[in-house]
Parts: sequence; C-alpha cells; structure tokens
Amino acid sequence: MDTKKRSTLLTIGAILAGYTALRTVPSLLPERLELVPLDTPIGFRKYVAGETSGGFDPFVGLGNVDSAEATARKAAALKRVSEDICGALYGGLETTASKIPMASFSDYYCPFCRVQTKRLADMSQEMDDEVVVAWHELPLLGDSSNLAAKAALAAKRQGAYVAFHERLMKSPFQATPEYLRRLSDDLGVDGTKLVADMESAEIAQELENSAALARVFAFVGTPALVIGRTVVQGQISDKMIEQIVELEREEGWGVVCVSV
Repeated sequence: MDTKKRSTLLTIGAILAGYTALRTVPSLLPERLELVPLDTPIGFRKYVAGETSGGFDPFVGLGNVDSAEATARKAAALKRVSEDICGALYGGLETTASKIPMASFSDYYCPFCRVQTKRLADMSQEMDDEVVVAWHELPLLGDSSNLAAKAALAAKRQGAYVAFHERLMKSPFQATPEYLRRLSDDLGVDGTKLVADMESAEIAQELENSAALARVFAFVGTPALVIGRTVVQGQISDKMIEQIVELEREEGWGVVCVSV
C-alpha cells in the first residue's frame, strides 16, 4: 500500500472514530441547558439530550389480557399517577430542599441505559448529600426486558434489588426463567418466592405506574430522567446533570410538587 493511500485511510479512520466517540460518550457532546416548559404536567419543563433506545408502547409490560381489561388498567394507572405526580416519581425517597430527587427510567437491554444507570448509581453515592435516585423499570424492548424488570422488582421484595439490578445491567445474557433462577441462587435470593412475586398484582401495578409516568411525560424510549421538575429524554452527561441539579436547588424543585 503506498504512503498516500495509507494516509487517506488513516484520516478516514480517525474521522469515523471521532464520530463514534461523539455518539457514544455523552460528555463529548456539545450541550446547552435550554429548557422548554411543558403544557402538562404544569410546572415541569423538558430538556432533550442524546441517544435513546426503544419507542414502543410503555404499557407493553401488561401481559396477556384482553383489550378491554388492558384499556381499563391503563386508564387506572394514568389516573393514579396524575393525581400525585411527585409521589409516583419520587415516593419513598428522603429529600430536602438541597437534596434533589431524580427518577431514572431504564430498560435492561437498552445499551445507553447500561452506561447511564452505572453513572447515576456512582453519582448518587459520590453526591449522597446532594441527590437521591428513584429507579423505575420501563421495559420497552420485548419479553426479556419485561421478564428482567419483573425479576428486579421481585428481588426488591427480598432486599436484593440493587444486587439484581447491577447484575442484570452487566449481564450479556438475555433474561430467561432458567437464568433468573441461577442468578437468584448466586445472590442468595429465594427463587420460588421470586417467581411467585414476579406475577403478583403489586409488581404489575408498579410497572403500570412507571408506564403511565412515561405516557404523562411523553417519553419515546429509554433512558429517560426527571430531575426535580426537569424532564430529560435521552442520555445525558454528568456535567449537565450537575447543572440541572444546581438549577433545581436554586429555583426550589419542591414548589411544583405542591402545585400539581
């Protein structure tokens, strides 16, 4: 290969590598904090970020029910979360005026979620006095996603949500009943109880509530975030999260939760 041709190929390779980096590393993306007020829910605003996976009906996790029952359950879930948006987003979190809540919506088989979820978990530990995260399962990418989400929520009933969540996010394997049983044994979780809880009405309702929130905020895929009262669609850099957290602290994120 002559020198000129080799130089041309190296140049093309460098351009492609740079383009790939810009698409896959959110910290390299040019970002400006421009927020658009939402008509509903009142008081919230939206920031559109980077890459997203999915785009299916967020109520995909309902399971095999007839259309009349599915419609009724969707309507009931939308009514529940609409009556208390902040409770549905952040219920159970210990927040203060200076400790900003974040609600993370993810799918175990969304590649962008795997990156962002790990970064959010690290940030919540490093900034323990400043942020706290509520994890919402939003399985949009098929049966394996739905099965993994149910298993993680069932593991939460045994105090093993974090361990299950981390392993599922890192695993190269698709969730199957056999894999989940092996994972349960490995983590010291009661597999029989896990399977029973996965099909419980409580877990079905938890998934329906998260799906309803996705409808309310018009999420088109995962990952998605709500930071205080700022809605974020897509992958977002740590720097931008920190900017939004600081803005929420300055403006008083809790005001919107009184007004909705």
